[in-house]
This record gives sequence, C-alpha cells and structure tokens, in this order.
Amino acid sequence: MNILILGIGNILFQDEGMGAHFVHYLDEKYEFKNEQNSVSIVDGGTLAHRLIPLIVKFDHVIVIDCVDALNSKPGDVYFFDFEHAPKEIDWQGSAHEIEMLQTLNMIQINGDLPKTHVLGIIPKRVDDDTTFELSDEVIKATTTMEHTIIKHLESLGVKPVLKKDDVTITDIAEVSYKREIINDPKI
Repeated sequence: MNILILGIGNILFQDEGMGAHFVHYLDEKYEFKNEQNSVSIVDGGTLAHRLIPLIVKFDHVIVIDCVDALNSKPGDVYFFDFEHAPKEIDWQGSAHEIEMLQTLNMIQINGDLPKTHVLGIIPKRVDDDTTFELSDEVIKATTTMEHTIIKHLESLGVKPVLKKDDVTITDIAEVSYKREIINDPKI
C-alpha cells in the first residue's frame, strides 16, 4: 500500500501552518519503513487543487490541516475518516486560497479519492500577523497529533522508527520554509 501523509497550511499565518509544520516534524523525527507499505511525506502548503494529480496516485492518504468544529477550543485534535466526517467539523474559513475540503470533494466526485483520513487541529491564531510562531495550545497538541498518527500508521502495518527524539514543533516551525515540499524522490 502506498501511503501519503499530506500537510496543508500557510506557514506565514501562525497556527494555520500547523499541517505543513507537522509533516516536517514527523519527517525529522521518524523513519517510516515497511516492506509492504511505502510512506511519502509531503508539505502541500496551500496548493490544494494542484495536489490532485499527486493524491490520486496513493492508496491511503492522511491529510493534516486546521479545521473548525462546533463547541471546540484551540488545540483540540480530531481524527476521522473523510467519508464519515463528524457533522461538527468544518474546513471553511482557513487562510488557504482554495480549501482542501473542496479539493477532496472534487476528487471524490470523480471517483478517484483514495481512502482518506484527516488529522485536524483547531487553531488559536490565524492571519493576525505574519510569523512562524505557534500558539501554546497548538504546540501542546503536537503530542496528541503525534500519538494519533503513529497509532494509525501502526494499524496499517507501518512501524515508525525514531531517528531523533529531541525534535520540537517550535524548532521545526522556525525552519519549515527552508525545507523541501516533497521528501520522496519517487513522487
């Protein structure tokens, strides 16, 4: 199975960039090896529709992005199957030019959507000021996000191997803009 971990977000707008920062965090901290499964990590930034040709190449996709939800608070983490998204979840109103929700819906309408899960976080600050700094609530949520995605990957037969355990999301957020968008030369 070919698995894509896709981070979405505008890193210029604080917590809005958490999806992009988080995939760099995973890439720096873990190695994902498996004889039967391949794992590719991509910082999709705000490309949305331009990611369609990439997304449809995979069997399983995990999208990491900011979401909104009724009765939620900053730092809340949601993990769900895209086809069975909870009714309280909303992706509208992010700082993306085109919403990832719209992109996934378009792929689904065409019948090309791979099995897709969403790891969403409620941001505290979006578009207040141009900075790479993340709110304390989002920083603290990194542990939950990490545990959630590792557990999911293990359920797919992928064994994450720790490369560096002193990596922090704060350190990564400061240098995300310097990193490659795609870390897998096969893509």
